[in-house]
Amino acid sequence: MSEQTTLVTGATGKSGRRVVSQLRAAGVPVRAAARHGEHPFDWTDRSTWDRALEGVRSVYLVPLDGTALVRPFVERAARHGVRRVVLASGRGIDDPHYAKDDSGILEGMLDGEAAVRESGLEWTISRPGWFAQNFSEGFFADAVRSGELRLPAGDGAASFVDAEDIAAVVVAALTGDGHAGQVYELSGPRALTLTEVAAAISGATGREVRYVPLSVEEHVAELVREGWSPADAAGFAEIVGPIRRGTDAYLSDGVQRALGRSPRSFAAFADATAAAGGWPG
Repeated sequence: MSEQTTLVTGATGKSGRRVVSQLRAAGVPVRAAARHGEHPFDWTDRSTWDRALEGVRSVYLVPLDGTALVRPFVERAARHGVRRVVLASGRGIDDPHYAKDDSGILEGMLDGEAAVRESGLEWTISRPGWFAQNFSEGFFADAVRSGELRLPAGDGAASFVDAEDIAAVVVAALTGDGHAGQVYELSGPRALTLTEVAAAISGATGREVRYVPLSVEEHVAELVREGWSPADAAGFAEIVGPIRRGTDAYLSDGVQRALGRSPRSFAAFADATAAAGGWPG
């Protein structure tokens, strides 16, 4: 498979761009597809699908949240001769207590998983938990730079996984053998509270970052004062619900099974990010 062109959708995202980088480092021809990137691709514009799939034999599929577009895309991919697909899904999607979902994201993810399983292609599913990179380039990056993580997470913990490990699992599944039919749940090596996360970042950066626990009501009120709508503020507060409830604290063995090694620790991620200038003062 490594001699064939690989399509990476969501190629500018946290996992997608790392998959592109790791594939290219391994000498694998890559088509990096995104709405704004090397190869124009828009999930909502089906006229872009055929050009993205032309001559492709393997695909890393990062769905558009809240849609059920994986099924028609996979059907079209099969007609183009694609043989292997790795789907980005989510840890906890088969746990009804994991998170509240009023946006259709969970429904779309479940349909996407069913679609690849039923496609007749070689398939692998990646189910990562919380990305460590949410603290450097995602939801909480600005809060880290401000020195305070003010969040309604209580004293809950999560087993944050490094996006580099996620990408390494995806690359192994795209290019190697033995991964077909596997569902890889991905986590870091241990669960951390946000107090421990803040301490690790403080140690890596040499400046104080602290976690300030808020109630959901306090957090929503702060966001509304900053100009958020009440609905958006409540939705953002719910993002950390799985941490608050402890439903993402368990450990998964997907990195070990796929790569034959342990996942990278949050401390190692923080040290590398700080060394690369990821949290400018």
